Amino acid sequence: MINKRSHRRTDCSTKCILYHDGLYFRGVVENLSISGALVRIRRDASEIIHPGDACSLLICNLPTLTYSKHASQAKYLASTAIGMKFLSEKECTPHKAETAEQTPELSETGVLNREEAAEVREEAADIREEAADAREEAADLREEAADLREEAADAREEAALRAQKMTKAQLLEANDRLIVAMAHAQKMTEAAKQATAQMSYMAVHDFLTGLPNRLLLTDRLKQSIAFAQRYGNKVALMYLDLDHFKHINDSLGHAIGDQLLKSVAKRLQTHARLSDTVSRQGGDEFVVLMPEVGKVQDTAFFAEKLIEVMAQPHLVAGHMLHVTLSIGISLYPDNGQDVETLIKNADTAMYHAKKNGRNNCQVFTPDMNVRAVARQSIEMALHQALEQREFVLHYQPKVNLETGAITGAEALIRWQRPDGQLVPPAQFVPIAEECGLILPIGKWVLREACCQTRAWLQAGLDLKHVAVNISAKELRDKDFLLGIYAILNETGLDPRCLELELTESGLMQDTEPTILVLHALKNLGVQIAIDDFGTGYSSLSYLRHFPIDALKIDKSFVQDIDGDGGEAIVSAVIAMGRSLNHRVVAEGVETRQQLAFLKSQRCAEGQGYYFGRPMTAEEFATLQVADHARRTIVLQPVQNEQRTFNSPQLKERNRQAALK
Repeated sequence: MINKRSHRRTDCSTKCILYHDGLYFRGVVENLSISGALVRIRRDASEIIHPGDACSLLICNLPTLTYSKHASQAKYLASTAIGMKFLSEKECTPHKAETAEQTPELSETGVLNREEAAEVREEAADIREEAADAREEAADLREEAADLREEAADAREEAALRAQKMTKAQLLEANDRLIVAMAHAQKMTEAAKQATAQMSYMAVHDFLTGLPNRLLLTDRLKQSIAFAQRYGNKVALMYLDLDHFKHINDSLGHAIGDQLLKSVAKRLQTHARLSDTVSRQGGDEFVVLMPEVGKVQDTAFFAEKLIEVMAQPHLVAGHMLHVTLSIGISLYPDNGQDVETLIKNADTAMYHAKKNGRNNCQVFTPDMNVRAVARQSIEMALHQALEQREFVLHYQPKVNLETGAITGAEALIRWQRPDGQLVPPAQFVPIAEECGLILPIGKWVLREACCQTRAWLQAGLDLKHVAVNISAKELRDKDFLLGIYAILNETGLDPRCLELELTESGLMQDTEPTILVLHALKNLGVQIAIDDFGTGYSSLSYLRHFPIDALKIDKSFVQDIDGDGGEAIVSAVIAMGRSLNHRVVAEGVETRQQLAFLKSQRCAEGQGYYFGRPMTAEEFATLQVADHARRTIVLQPVQNEQRTFNSPQLKERNRQAALK
């Protein structure tokens, strides 16, 4: 098979004469190309042609094979696959002798081959026509391309003309737009810079007061410590907390509270030195950083000055508000060598100032840390005590002052450590309130008191009610009412036999929800008493709105009966309670003189060591049985001015309790 470059192919078959090994054969040429390339030659070995005929046929077919009009232009074409070639005109010229010997059969074959050659020429003519058509199509395409180039040139010319026609006004308008865009971009850049600066400022300042926040305070404290290390100076850190600020928030609203915080911040900045940093830590807590302090006394003097200044009234939205400060002080290098230690120690000193009555300042001492560690250990032990049921209840009797009969008792929690030591509530209840354990502890106290009261009533004891103390956190708990219902249903106690004692401060927190809860308890039949009346922050007008059954006069007023001024306060509270139809109970009755005065003022009930100390449930039951047997309580003066009974066992118990 022979391949050559071809511009166009056509599939056809043409007969020819082949020469191979001295013999002539009939053959067929297939797949001709316009360029004259012979793609394939097929021979028929069965037909042997005489050389004389082969020459005439080959010359006749040669133009078709080579697209030449003269046999002299024939070329030799060879195939390596079958070893055949075409002959030129000279080689194919027959001898006369040989021509004379041609048979009639070969002549007929020659005529046939000429006809086939004519057909081949016609096919070649068709191919040439097709090639001409292709050339015409190519010419048309070239003309179309030329037209497109002319159109593109016209478009460029039109664009150039439009650009030339732009007037001066259009150029000015474009220039004005550019100036406006540049001005707008400048404004956007300035706004972005201002926003970045504002964000940077807010990151280190309090959003409400504008004072430095904890982050900026920490940075400045680090710088002050480094400066003090270099020059041997002291650095003072004062931690300030507003006393009873939550009461203002709860009673007047958070908006008034925020205005008060701004007033406090402004007053602190006014009286601080220019070199000092006044910072707000959050809530109602502030910190004052004082670099370059000479003596501890100077810092304490400045703290006392701040307390005095802050005690002056603040006029906020038409309200004259009074607040006090509790301040804790720590110094570098005496109370700490780093930022965290100084802040922690100042905070610890501030909490000691609150424990010492508030409205004062305390300088940090190492033993405060010991107490802080002890507090942490108590908190951990409370978790264990709750799990291992180390709490017990003691009951202190309440006495009708007119008849002397025991009318009820107050349930008081005690913590019995594994070594048998009894821990009074004052040492762990405040810690339980701070860490949130007061909720599960309070539920345990309520359930235990209700179970015990139910058992006493079933045993036939004449008992009107048992009082249980409720903290402010318990009262505000969303599940408080459901817990009361569940415990009463579980124990089967008549709700009228349960009295809940709440402090004034607990009642004044979130007054509207509190009133709803109290009315729900009242509708259930539970009695409500205000404990430690006269020591909290309350308005007497609220007493008309609260569904209260009893007022308990704080023992501090009762104990002042023996001194100056106590009788007037107690008389006023008793008169107020009677006018509001409230039962009045005096706490802390310890002497005959106090009892006599309370009876003269027609106080309903009394409670205190004079009638009996807190005792176990078994001891209280014994006391109740003895009292019920006599129907009345005989009060006899004794040397220690405590109540005694005819029973020797009760005398011995009271004596041991007094010694304890």
